[in-house]
Amino acid sequence: MRKAMIRSVSDMIRNEADTSLFLVDIGVWAFRDILGEYPDRAMNIGIFEDGMASLAAGMALGGIIPTIYGISPFIVDRAMEQLKLDFAYQKLQGNFITTGASYDFSTLGYSHYCPEDLGIISMMPGFEFVAPGTASEFTRLFGQSHRDGCPTYFRLSDHVNKRDVEVDFGKAAVIKTGSRATVIAVSTALDAVLDACGDEDVSILYYTTLTPFDRETLKNHYNGGNILLCEPHYEGTLAYEVYRTFPDRPVRLSCVGVRREILRNYGSKEENDIYNGLTAENIFEKLRNLMKS
Repeated sequence: MRKAMIRSVSDMIRNEADTSLFLVDIGVWAFRDILGEYPDRAMNIGIFEDGMASLAAGMALGGIIPTIYGISPFIVDRAMEQLKLDFAYQKLQGNFITTGASYDFSTLGYSHYCPEDLGIISMMPGFEFVAPGTASEFTRLFGQSHRDGCPTYFRLSDHVNKRDVEVDFGKAAVIKTGSRATVIAVSTALDAVLDACGDEDVSILYYTTLTPFDRETLKNHYNGGNILLCEPHYEGTLAYEVYRTFPDRPVRLSCVGVRREILRNYGSKEENDIYNGLTAENIFEKLRNLMKS
């Protein structure tokens, strides 16, 4: 997915003269050609995420669309105030591309984990949140949204889905339809959902745009109100959007996601998935219990 991002952002800088790129000591070698060719619009600022966000906001005020690339917790947590005041408050356009997801940097520990990113970004009205599940999905979603007039956060992961889906910004993709429950598969959780639910009589909806949340597609797949939400960040983060979709109808909601605790685990990403229950086995068990209720 990172290679697709590098291609898309490089093409943007080369072909769109009103764009800029800022790095925080990550991706410098990968973007070396762009940094050399366009030093006035592409630069490595260094480990200075909060100041870089304010610098990017100044560019946006001047009519330049900025793109920032860094590791998720350093953009989301360290520069949160700047995202809030410089971009959300002023309604500025910009792109914030992060790598690391919840715990892709699993051997580096909690300082490099960021399961809270959606919770933080979604509390800033006007911000968009995009979480592609494959490289080609990133390319499509970035092309559709990188200059749509809003601040947009892109959550990249090194652990992608096996299946590519033709996704569109702002819309959920209907993978299959059924009658007993609706399973929401968010971003890189799709593979585990398909392994767990492929033969079940359920609808599977695939979300890669999380803010704004596509309530209309979910509303069309109510299925008695049995909803299983599978998200590769803190569990229940999208629960508000689910309940808001059905203000006058009962909903039985079960959630699979990252445990809401400080993660002191190391090891592999797969080991963290097992610990947090982001596995086909756990999803299947949650679905069976939901359909029995």
